[in-house]
Amino acid sequence: MNQQNTAHLDGIIFDVDGTLWDSTEQAAQVWTRAVREHTDLDTRVSADRLRGLFGKTMTEISGALFPTLSEAEQAKVMEACYAYENAYLEEHPGVLYEGVAETFRTLAERTSLYIVSNCQCGYIELFLRAARLEDCVKDHLCYGETLVSKGRTIRLLMERNHLEHVVYVGDTQGDADACREAEIPFILAEYGFGDVPDARQRIQKISELCELLSEKKGNAHEK
Repeated sequence: MNQQNTAHLDGIIFDVDGTLWDSTEQAAQVWTRAVREHTDLDTRVSADRLRGLFGKTMTEISGALFPTLSEAEQAKVMEACYAYENAYLEEHPGVLYEGVAETFRTLAERTSLYIVSNCQCGYIELFLRAARLEDCVKDHLCYGETLVSKGRTIRLLMERNHLEHVVYVGDTQGDADACREAEIPFILAEYGFGDVPDARQRIQKISELCELLSEKKGNAHEK
């Protein structure tokens, strides 16, 4: 990856699941309970299954997990899944990836940090409390608030914060596609849930951002 000057950046936008932490084990437990309590399905939701779905929109996830249910039934069970998940994660948070807290605090001294995720309302706030990073993130936006594509959600966050030059750090093809839609550079977190074979900019651990987004001269507009 070419080094980019954080002085030239308005900010860095992060994904959450697979990029900053892994909450799939916790989610799988309570989603399975929610499904059994709110439907007649005998469906077990596994962490591995969720790793392949996290990053997609709520409607895409519900369609993949519960194809035999109507859209209204899917929406109802997903509402229960997310409510159970938010409540459970307050006491049993996800696993923060190594170096996230330190990297956020270092980067926050250089530029503004943001989060955009395809998650439900309250989830980003929950993550920030668990990670104790509320003071490092200037703003955030999620699918639960916008109900539009991730690329459009990114643009909405950029518009309300008057951002022009940003990079997005994520871990899936969906993240890369969203960046293409939003017309911003994408950095692949290779340690995450997905893979983007044609990603030009990559990190193997999040702490590499401190060096890669260094104060050395670079081109913040390169995609």
